Amino acid sequence: MLAGIPTPLLGAQPVLSLLYRGTLESCNYDCHYCPFAKRRDSRARLARDADEVARFVAWAGGQERPLGVMFTPWGEALVRRPYREAIHALSHMPHVRTVALQTNLSGPLAWLEGTQRDKVGLWCTYHPDQTSLARFLERCRRLERLGVRFSVGVVALREHFDAIRALRAALPARHYVWLNAYDRRGPGYYQPEDLAWLDAIDPWFAYSRRPLPSRGKACRAGAEVLAVDGDGELQRCHFLPERIGNLYTDALDTVLRERACPRLKCDCYIGYAHRRDLPFYADFGDGVLARVPMQAGRSRAP
Repeated sequence: MLAGIPTPLLGAQPVLSLLYRGTLESCNYDCHYCPFAKRRDSRARLARDADEVARFVAWAGGQERPLGVMFTPWGEALVRRPYREAIHALSHMPHVRTVALQTNLSGPLAWLEGTQRDKVGLWCTYHPDQTSLARFLERCRRLERLGVRFSVGVVALREHFDAIRALRAALPARHYVWLNAYDRRGPGYYQPEDLAWLDAIDPWFAYSRRPLPSRGKACRAGAEVLAVDGDGELQRCHFLPERIGNLYTDALDTVLRERACPRLKCDCYIGYAHRRDLPFYADFGDGVLARVPMQAGRSRAP
Protein backbone atom coordinates (compact mmCIF):
# COMPACT_ATOMS: atom_id res chain seq x y z
CA MET A 1 0.00 0.00 0.00
CA LEU A 2 1.13 3.52 -0.81
CA ALA A 3 -0.51 6.56 0.76
CA GLY A 4 -3.28 4.27 1.97
CA ILE A 5 -4.39 3.69 -1.61
CA PRO A 6 -3.85 0.52 -3.66
CA THR A 7 -0.61 0.74 -5.61
CA PRO A 8 -1.08 0.80 -9.38
CA LEU A 9 0.49 -1.77 -11.67
CA LEU A 10 4.14 -2.57 -11.18
CA GLY A 11 6.32 0.03 -12.90
CA ALA A 12 3.71 2.79 -12.73
CA GLN A 13 4.08 5.86 -10.54
CA PRO A 14 3.08 5.42 -6.90
CA VAL A 15 0.09 7.31 -5.57
CA LEU A 16 0.85 10.78 -4.25
CA SER A 17 -1.39 11.95 -1.40
CA LEU A 18 -1.94 15.70 -1.10
CA LEU A 19 -3.18 17.24 2.14
CA TYR A 20 -4.78 20.50 1.00
CA ARG A 21 -5.44 23.44 3.32
CA GLY A 22 -6.36 26.76 1.73
CA THR A 23 -7.27 30.21 3.03
CA LEU A 24 -10.58 29.18 4.63
CA GLU A 25 -10.57 29.83 8.39
CA SER A 26 -14.26 29.98 9.28
CA CYS A 27 -16.65 27.60 10.98
CA ASN A 28 -20.35 27.53 11.77
CA TYR A 29 -19.71 25.87 15.15
CA ASP A 30 -18.34 27.53 18.27
CA CYS A 31 -16.50 24.78 20.16
CA HIS A 32 -14.73 26.42 23.10
CA TYR A 33 -11.42 24.61 22.49
CA CYS A 34 -11.16 25.55 18.79
CA PRO A 35 -9.47 28.80 17.62
CA PHE A 36 -11.74 28.94 14.55
CA ALA A 37 -15.03 28.71 16.43
CA LYS A 38 -17.66 30.95 14.85
CA ARG A 39 -14.97 32.81 12.93
CA ARG A 40 -16.27 34.46 9.77
CA ASP A 41 -14.20 34.98 6.66
CA SER A 42 -14.80 38.14 4.67
CA ARG A 43 -16.29 37.91 1.18
CA ALA A 44 -12.89 38.77 -0.25
CA ARG A 45 -11.24 35.99 1.74
CA LEU A 46 -13.89 33.45 0.68
CA ALA A 47 -13.47 34.52 -2.95
CA ARG A 48 -9.72 34.04 -2.65
CA ASP A 49 -10.23 30.61 -1.11
CA ALA A 50 -12.63 29.62 -3.90
CA ASP A 51 -10.08 30.67 -6.53
CA GLU A 52 -7.39 28.66 -4.74
CA VAL A 53 -9.53 25.53 -4.63
CA ALA A 54 -10.43 25.89 -8.32
CA ARG A 55 -6.75 26.26 -9.21
CA PHE A 56 -5.87 23.15 -7.24
CA VAL A 57 -8.61 21.12 -8.95
CA ALA A 58 -7.51 22.37 -12.36
CA TRP A 59 -3.93 21.34 -11.57
CA ALA A 60 -5.08 17.89 -10.47
CA GLY A 61 -7.08 17.52 -13.67
CA GLY A 62 -3.95 18.07 -15.72
CA GLN A 63 -1.96 15.32 -14.02
CA GLU A 64 -1.39 11.72 -14.99
CA ARG A 65 0.24 10.67 -11.71
CA PRO A 66 -2.16 8.70 -9.44
CA LEU A 67 -3.38 11.04 -6.70
CA GLY A 68 -5.14 10.91 -3.37
CA VAL A 69 -6.55 14.14 -1.95
CA MET A 70 -7.41 15.01 1.64
CA PHE A 71 -8.93 18.41 2.45
CA THR A 72 -7.91 19.47 5.96
CA PRO A 73 -9.47 22.94 6.32
CA TRP A 74 -9.14 25.33 9.23
CA GLY A 75 -12.88 25.39 9.74
CA GLU A 76 -15.88 23.79 8.05
CA ALA A 77 -15.62 23.38 4.29
CA LEU A 78 -18.69 21.38 3.24
CA VAL A 79 -20.97 24.35 3.89
CA ARG A 80 -19.00 26.05 1.04
CA ARG A 81 -19.99 25.26 -2.55
CA PRO A 82 -16.41 25.40 -3.95
CA TYR A 83 -15.38 22.43 -1.80
CA ARG A 84 -18.42 20.39 -2.75
CA GLU A 85 -17.74 21.12 -6.41
CA ALA A 86 -14.07 20.24 -5.92
CA ILE A 87 -14.87 16.84 -4.41
CA HIS A 88 -17.35 16.16 -7.20
CA ALA A 89 -14.81 17.03 -9.89
CA LEU A 90 -11.92 15.16 -8.29
CA SER A 91 -13.99 12.02 -7.75
CA HIS A 92 -14.60 11.77 -11.48
CA MET A 93 -10.94 12.05 -12.46
CA PRO A 94 -9.69 8.56 -13.41
CA HIS A 95 -6.25 9.06 -11.86
CA VAL A 96 -7.62 10.31 -8.51
CA ARG A 97 -7.93 7.22 -6.33
CA THR A 98 -9.63 8.83 -3.33
CA VAL A 99 -10.81 12.23 -2.14
CA ALA A 100 -11.48 12.81 1.55
CA LEU A 101 -12.41 15.71 3.81
CA GLN A 102 -12.69 16.52 7.49
CA THR A 103 -16.17 17.82 8.34
CA ASN A 104 -18.62 18.40 11.16
CA LEU A 105 -21.28 16.95 8.82
CA SER A 106 -23.55 19.98 9.14
CA GLY A 107 -23.53 20.88 5.43
CA PRO A 108 -25.68 19.63 2.54
CA LEU A 109 -25.40 15.97 1.54
CA ALA A 110 -27.61 15.56 -1.55
CA TRP A 111 -24.77 16.71 -3.83
CA LEU A 112 -22.89 13.51 -2.99
CA GLU A 113 -25.28 11.60 -5.26
CA GLY A 114 -23.46 13.07 -8.26
CA THR A 115 -19.99 12.05 -7.10
CA GLN A 116 -18.19 8.83 -7.82
CA ARG A 117 -19.04 7.74 -4.33
CA ASP A 118 -16.70 4.78 -4.06
CA LYS A 119 -13.83 7.30 -4.13
CA VAL A 120 -15.24 9.70 -1.52
CA GLY A 121 -14.49 9.41 2.18
CA LEU A 122 -15.66 11.71 4.98
CA TRP A 123 -13.94 12.08 8.33
CA CYS A 124 -16.84 13.30 10.48
CA THR A 125 -16.58 14.92 13.90
CA TYR A 126 -19.51 14.78 16.29
CA HIS A 127 -19.71 17.89 18.48
CA PRO A 128 -22.17 17.07 21.30
CA ASP A 129 -22.59 20.69 22.38
CA GLN A 130 -23.30 21.91 18.82
CA THR A 131 -25.82 19.42 17.43
CA SER A 132 -28.09 16.66 18.70
CA LEU A 133 -27.11 13.02 18.53
CA ALA A 134 -30.34 12.27 16.66
CA ARG A 135 -29.51 14.76 13.90
CA PHE A 136 -25.92 13.57 13.63
CA LEU A 137 -26.99 9.92 13.39
CA GLU A 138 -29.60 10.75 10.75
CA ARG A 139 -26.86 12.27 8.62
CA CYS A 140 -24.66 9.21 9.14
CA ARG A 141 -27.54 7.04 7.94
CA ARG A 142 -27.83 9.20 4.83
CA LEU A 143 -24.15 8.68 4.10
CA GLU A 144 -24.62 4.95 4.50
CA ARG A 145 -27.57 4.93 2.10
CA LEU A 146 -25.48 6.88 -0.41
CA GLY A 147 -22.64 4.40 -0.14
CA VAL A 148 -20.11 7.00 1.04
CA ARG A 149 -17.41 5.70 3.35
CA PHE A 150 -17.06 7.59 6.59
CA SER A 151 -15.71 7.50 10.09
CA VAL A 152 -17.06 9.42 13.05
CA GLY A 153 -15.43 10.58 16.21
CA VAL A 154 -15.28 12.97 19.11
CA VAL A 155 -12.71 15.07 20.93
CA ALA A 156 -12.48 13.11 24.17
CA LEU A 157 -13.23 15.84 26.70
CA ARG A 158 -14.47 14.56 30.02
CA GLU A 159 -17.73 16.45 29.54
CA HIS A 160 -18.24 14.45 26.33
CA PHE A 161 -17.90 11.02 27.93
CA ASP A 162 -21.65 10.37 28.07
CA ALA A 163 -22.00 11.51 24.47
CA ILE A 164 -19.18 9.17 23.41
CA ARG A 165 -20.96 6.26 25.08
CA ALA A 166 -24.24 7.18 23.40
CA LEU A 167 -22.64 7.58 19.96
CA ARG A 168 -20.90 4.21 20.17
CA ALA A 169 -24.05 2.49 21.37
CA ALA A 170 -26.14 4.00 18.56
CA LEU A 171 -23.83 3.23 15.65
CA PRO A 172 -23.50 -0.26 14.16
CA ALA A 173 -20.26 -1.94 15.24
CA ARG A 174 -18.96 -1.86 11.64
CA HIS A 175 -18.51 1.92 11.92
CA TYR A 176 -15.28 3.07 13.53
CA VAL A 177 -15.57 5.68 16.28
CA TRP A 178 -12.26 7.49 16.64
CA LEU A 179 -11.25 9.60 19.60
CA ASN A 180 -8.89 12.56 19.71
CA ALA A 181 -7.20 13.20 23.03
CA TYR A 182 -7.99 16.63 24.43
CA ASP A 183 -4.79 18.55 23.71
CA ARG A 184 -5.01 20.97 26.64
CA ARG A 185 -5.31 18.31 29.28
CA GLY A 186 -3.08 18.34 32.33
CA PRO A 187 -1.59 15.43 34.27
CA GLY A 188 -4.30 13.13 35.51
CA TYR A 189 -6.97 14.41 33.11
CA TYR A 190 -7.69 10.83 32.09
CA GLN A 191 -8.00 8.35 34.94
CA PRO A 192 -7.00 4.68 34.44
CA GLU A 193 -10.65 3.63 34.38
CA ASP A 194 -11.36 6.28 31.72
CA LEU A 195 -8.57 4.98 29.52
CA ALA A 196 -9.78 1.41 29.79
CA TRP A 197 -13.11 2.14 28.12
CA LEU A 198 -11.78 4.86 25.77
CA ASP A 199 -9.21 2.42 24.43
CA ALA A 200 -11.94 -0.18 24.04
CA ILE A 201 -13.97 2.25 21.92
CA ASP A 202 -11.03 3.36 19.76
CA PRO A 203 -8.29 0.74 19.50
CA TRP A 204 -5.94 3.40 18.05
CA PHE A 205 -6.61 6.03 20.76
CA ALA A 206 -3.25 5.36 22.40
CA TYR A 207 -1.44 7.03 19.50
CA SER A 208 -3.35 10.24 20.20
CA ARG A 209 -3.16 10.30 23.99
CA ARG A 210 0.40 8.99 24.27
CA PRO A 211 2.30 10.15 21.17
CA LEU A 212 5.39 8.11 20.41
CA PRO A 213 8.75 9.82 19.80
CA SER A 214 9.04 10.92 16.17
CA ARG A 215 12.52 12.36 15.71
CA GLY A 216 14.54 10.31 13.24
CA LYS A 217 11.62 8.07 12.31
CA ALA A 218 10.93 7.22 8.68
CA CYS A 219 7.80 8.86 7.28
CA ARG A 220 6.03 8.93 3.94
CA ALA A 221 5.62 12.71 4.31
CA GLY A 222 7.76 14.37 1.68
CA ALA A 223 8.01 11.25 -0.47
CA GLU A 224 4.46 9.92 -0.91
CA VAL A 225 2.53 12.59 1.00
CA LEU A 226 2.72 16.39 0.73
CA ALA A 227 0.91 19.25 2.43
CA VAL A 228 -0.13 22.06 0.07
CA ASP A 229 -1.61 25.48 0.81
CA GLY A 230 -3.78 27.75 -1.33
CA ASP A 231 -0.79 29.28 -3.09
CA GLY A 232 0.61 25.87 -3.92
CA GLU A 233 3.40 26.10 -1.35
CA LEU A 234 4.53 22.64 -0.31
CA GLN A 235 5.62 21.23 3.02
CA ARG A 236 6.29 17.65 4.00
CA CYS A 237 3.30 17.79 6.33
CA HIS A 238 1.17 20.37 8.11
CA PHE A 239 3.39 20.22 11.19
CA LEU A 240 6.72 21.00 9.50
CA PRO A 241 6.76 24.63 8.28
CA GLU A 242 9.81 24.22 6.05
CA ARG A 243 8.95 25.06 2.43
CA ILE A 244 10.15 22.37 0.02
CA GLY A 245 8.70 23.68 -3.24
CA ASN A 246 5.58 24.86 -5.03
CA LEU A 247 2.96 22.62 -6.59
CA TYR A 248 2.42 24.95 -9.52
CA THR A 249 5.96 25.99 -10.37
CA ASP A 250 8.23 23.10 -9.40
CA ALA A 251 8.53 19.64 -10.92
CA LEU A 252 7.33 17.16 -8.33
CA ASP A 253 10.15 14.76 -9.09
CA THR A 254 12.58 17.39 -7.80
CA VAL A 255 10.60 17.78 -4.57
CA LEU A 256 9.68 14.25 -3.57
CA ARG A 257 12.20 12.44 -1.44
CA GLU A 258 12.27 10.55 1.83
CA ARG A 259 13.31 12.50 4.93
CA ALA A 260 13.37 11.43 8.56
CA CYS A 261 10.98 13.28 10.88
CA PRO A 262 12.63 16.10 12.89
CA ARG A 263 9.80 16.54 15.44
CA LEU A 264 10.07 15.27 19.00
CA LYS A 265 6.58 13.80 18.73
CA CYS A 266 3.57 13.83 16.43
CA ASP A 267 0.18 13.79 18.16
CA CYS A 268 -2.25 14.34 15.26
CA TYR A 269 -3.59 11.57 13.05
CA ILE A 270 -2.98 13.46 9.80
CA GLY A 271 0.70 13.43 10.72
CA TYR A 272 1.45 10.17 12.49
CA ALA A 273 -0.73 8.05 10.18
CA HIS A 274 2.03 8.33 7.57
CA ARG A 275 4.90 7.10 9.73
CA ARG A 276 6.39 3.91 8.36
CA ASP A 277 6.83 2.33 11.80
CA LEU A 278 3.15 2.67 12.78
CA PRO A 279 0.36 0.33 11.63
CA PHE A 280 -2.06 2.70 9.92
CA TYR A 281 -1.38 1.80 6.29
CA ALA A 282 -1.74 -1.87 7.14
CA ASP A 283 -4.80 -1.38 9.37
CA PHE A 284 -6.61 1.28 7.32
CA GLY A 285 -5.57 0.39 3.77
CA ASP A 286 -7.24 2.61 1.20
CA GLY A 287 -9.22 4.35 3.98
CA VAL A 288 -6.20 5.93 5.64
CA LEU A 289 -6.90 9.46 4.37
CA ALA A 290 -10.52 9.40 5.58
CA ARG A 291 -9.56 7.61 8.81
CA VAL A 292 -11.63 4.56 7.91
CA PRO A 293 -10.02 1.27 9.01
CA MET A 294 -10.50 -1.97 7.13
CA GLN A 295 -11.85 -3.57 10.30
CA ALA A 296 -13.28 -1.31 13.00
CA GLY A 297 -11.95 -3.31 15.94
CA ARG A 298 -8.53 -4.27 14.66
CA SER A 299 -5.45 -2.56 16.05
CA ARG A 300 -1.80 -2.99 16.87
CA ALA A 301 -1.73 -0.11 19.32
CA PRO A 302 1.37 0.31 21.49
